[in-house]
Amino acid sequence: MLALVLCLAPAPAGAVRIKDISSVEGIRGNQIIGYGLVVGLNGTGDKKNTEFTVRSLTSLLAKMGIGVDANRVKVKNVAAVMVTSSLPAFARVGARIDAVVSSVGDATSLEGGTLLVTPLFGTDSQIYAIAQGPLSVGGFSVGGGGGSSVQKNHPTVGRIASGVTVERELGFALEGKTEFEVALGTPDFTTARRAVEAINGHFETPVAEALDYGTLRVTVPDSHVGDVVGFMAEVETIEVHPDVAARVVLNERTGTVVMGANVRISTVAVAHGSLSVTIGVVREASQPAPFAQGKTVVVQNDFPAAVEEAANLSVVEGPVTIAELVQGLNAMGVTPRDLIAILQAIKASGALSAQLELM
Repeated sequence: MLALVLCLAPAPAGAVRIKDISSVEGIRGNQIIGYGLVVGLNGTGDKKNTEFTVRSLTSLLAKMGIGVDANRVKVKNVAAVMVTSSLPAFARVGARIDAVVSSVGDATSLEGGTLLVTPLFGTDSQIYAIAQGPLSVGGFSVGGGGGSSVQKNHPTVGRIASGVTVERELGFALEGKTEFEVALGTPDFTTARRAVEAINGHFETPVAEALDYGTLRVTVPDSHVGDVVGFMAEVETIEVHPDVAARVVLNERTGTVVMGANVRISTVAVAHGSLSVTIGVVREASQPAPFAQGKTVVVQNDFPAAVEEAANLSVVEGPVTIAELVQGLNAMGVTPRDLIAILQAIKASGALSAQLELM
């Protein structure tokens, strides 16, 4: 079991594309959100005491010229929802994107529902898109008359495929730009230097420089003036060898241990054993003495015993690699949960040259 867990550790970092380890400043998705109503539910909507759903439905009907008494409105086929989506950087007016619809009331399922027209706002309170359409729910909830029920996944969350229409474009354009800032996903001085060297080597001219350990500035060369898209397409496909810090990730809840390829352990002696305590219980009948006019009773006798497993002191000669460590710990019969305790003790002793991260 231990070998299977540790074999998931990554091999030494190979060449990856710059686009896979970085992002360009300003080119990203923008979150938009809106509040709306889902109708057409089969009795699985919000309850009558969900006040904001009743008010929303009453207000909607009033705008359509239908006056109703809020106290007589039933919303079991209606659910109040929050609609969220991500507006791409270069989305144009009329483009279609997806949206996620989530119940905010006490509806039990959104299955079969249709979202009514819902404006989606940005953080600047401006409307950027309009959402509407039937929901696709990847789950269900079925209840019986006796109170029993069966549920799969989350039926109170649905998705509208291509149900959002972009109404306002973001103010970002590539035209006229002569330089870009590229942010590394995992800031690192070594990776930044290698990326600069790879970009400059590809274009055979100093077009890139590292501003800090996580940001690169890339300048469009004269050979690509007027072709910014082509230039950035070349930049993002350049391969670089990112540097990886030595790290050990431990999850004590599941017993999972993941170790990076750069983890090193100095010479250290390890002894690991466990103490098992068992208590045996024997029930016996206690008879009274003759003519004592007593009663026969059952007496419980406890017999505690402690057994400590033998644990030999093993010396791990350092420095060792991840493969050598796995081989040595497998020979000791160490389980993943035991390994967590061992690694924590080795780190405390100063023999583990890696970051220890607990999840």
